[in-house]
Amino acid sequence: MISFLLCVAFLILGYFIYGKFVEKVFHPDDRLTPAKAINDGVDYIPMPTWKVYLIQLLNIAGTGPIFGALFGSLFGPVAYLWIILGNIFGGAVHDFMVGMISMRNKGANISELTGIYLNRYICIIMRIFSLILLIMCGVVFTIGPAELLDVITPEFFSKTFWVWIIIAYYFIATFIPVDKVIGRIYPLFGICLLAMMLGVGGSMIFSNKYVMPEIWNNFKNLHPNNIPIWPFLCITIACGAISGFHATQSPMMARCCKSEKEGRRIFYGAMVTEGIIALVWCAAGVSVYPTIQASLQEGTEIGTSTVVYAICESTMGKIGIVLSIIGVIICPITSGDTAYRSARLTIADALKIDQKPIKNRLLITLIILGIGAGICQLDYSIVWRYFSYANQTLAMISLWMASGYLYKKKKPFLICTIPAIFMTSLTSTYFLIAPECFGSLWALMKVPSNIYYLVSIILSILFSIALFIIFIINMKKKNNKDHLEVNNDVD
Repeated sequence: MISFLLCVAFLILGYFIYGKFVEKVFHPDDRLTPAKAINDGVDYIPMPTWKVYLIQLLNIAGTGPIFGALFGSLFGPVAYLWIILGNIFGGAVHDFMVGMISMRNKGANISELTGIYLNRYICIIMRIFSLILLIMCGVVFTIGPAELLDVITPEFFSKTFWVWIIIAYYFIATFIPVDKVIGRIYPLFGICLLAMMLGVGGSMIFSNKYVMPEIWNNFKNLHPNNIPIWPFLCITIACGAISGFHATQSPMMARCCKSEKEGRRIFYGAMVTEGIIALVWCAAGVSVYPTIQASLQEGTEIGTSTVVYAICESTMGKIGIVLSIIGVIICPITSGDTAYRSARLTIADALKIDQKPIKNRLLITLIILGIGAGICQLDYSIVWRYFSYANQTLAMISLWMASGYLYKKKKPFLICTIPAIFMTSLTSTYFLIAPECFGSLWALMKVPSNIYYLVSIILSILFSIALFIIFIINMKKKNNKDHLEVNNDVD
């Protein structure tokens, strides 16, 4: 229990100490925000800070810090370290910088920001990449809730029925102005997500029913299948530590902030809160179940939603059952609809389509939901694996973008560059050894796993160093070019 409480304290202190430092580096001021300067009544609408914070939390959280943390708990309490270090120095910085840079650029999405601060060709790649990720996210958060609804409702309400009901809701939430549904009911669901976290965490701390193992007594890989911590733990626990999906959500809330000085509370604060949620569920994974193996069996053979249901019932009784239903059905749906909404905005920004006219929003919404409905027919496990990899790759590119912004402004860019290098090495290693990527090729060549694992790590480190050198060269060229041309940057 002591190590768990220390980790929670580390996250809170990280918000007040390192978060304040990052805020000072960016230096928010009193300039007019896009919410006030544009205010189109659809996507650019000023909202109270507390409401934007809760919406941002629900957008980035959903079931991500719950399911990911439970699967991450299979590695043992050592997973705590990735959550706290990844969150404070990576994920919270990532979310804050993307949100604030977007606010400085009229609420531009991550693809457009990449084009401004890195390279226009990377912008094109990011548009395609982020669209794929957003639609896959919408699919993931359609099928999961539909499967559980299929289990807990009468037989004539099939999984297919619930898929179409959820897609119908997505159409409404994606199409109408942000303050009509998202702005009104999402803060309530955000409060439910926090209540579930406090209920599970409080029960484990104050009840003698559970034993929370300490990191120092279990400082090793406890995964029953001996899956290596690097890079699989860092891919498994994304939400709560660092997640590229957040780069698609922060610009959406950047269009609703009334002041730049709210940024740390909204973006950095929501990510730290998500880190605490992930810590609680990771601790539940290693505490509520007698062994890590039992957690693995429950999660793979019965379903992760059932694990959440069982933990909530065990720790909070009937109240926990209600909160678990909200957590594994409503929360992922709220992440799914904002994913589709971000996809609409990404297409609109890329093609310069005004989103105030209803017919423009209607056309784009129908296209992306149609694609999502088609992907829903594919194997869910395959979609999830590629979603996880794409998620962390997007985080890596977003951090390079933030580094480019800080480099251009002659500010300490290493606060973003160091985690960008780390994420580059992480995603490269995963790409080289994961079964769904190059791992199957190594197996066909009958190369011993310890050999290709070592080779993959070395190649990933070399690639990360090379990318850093290319980044510095590119930024110097870009800055020299900017000195010769009229600077069109709005900042």
